[in-house]
Amino acid sequence: MLFDDSYKTIVAPIEGFFRDRGSKFLAFGYPIQNEEDVKQYLIALREIHPKANHHCYAYRLGLDRTHFRANDDGEPSGSAGKPILNTLYAHDITNLLVVVVRYFGGTLLGVPGLINAYKVATEEALSQAQIVTKHVRDVYTLTYPYEQMNEVMKVIKAFDLTPQKQQFDNECSLQIEIRKTLLNQVLGKLEKIDALRLDFEGTI
Repeated sequence: MLFDDSYKTIVAPIEGFFRDRGSKFLAFGYPIQNEEDVKQYLIALREIHPKANHHCYAYRLGLDRTHFRANDDGEPSGSAGKPILNTLYAHDITNLLVVVVRYFGGTLLGVPGLINAYKVATEEALSQAQIVTKHVRDVYTLTYPYEQMNEVMKVIKAFDLTPQKQQFDNECSLQIEIRKTLLNQVLGKLEKIDALRLDFEGTI
């Protein structure tokens, strides 16, 4: 079976709102690349909503279902973070954090009521999202003698790659992003170029 390197995510931050028996649920969604992004958004929301009773959240990263987290932030176990996460799975969206900020309205909703509230708030936010398809890419820095410039550019043009962080001197360097599905083909061509060095920088 061929590896599929495509995934769906959101373009820009989104918001949603749900109210039940006085409690307000404010949902905030953010496109993310890593767990550091998650920390920064959570810190910012806690500063904006310091008097909220709960900041429940879930996020998903990558293509499989193993890189995720769901947090109930004091709500009954499984009543907040999990419904948010399950909604992300239902929409098949990744590289996304959703935080639902709750202001308690004085009436207990019970676990079924909470599950519904966190799910609906997340759905409301996602209904505002512009969803795009992106591709998992590996980032490499190429270092090579100036004399090999034409050979390198032939490969880049053949696979329609976009050079970044270019530096041209006696020794040249540039950075490229290669789709996972093209990785073996591109690297195979580049490795045939004399005196070229490939340094893996990470996956995005």
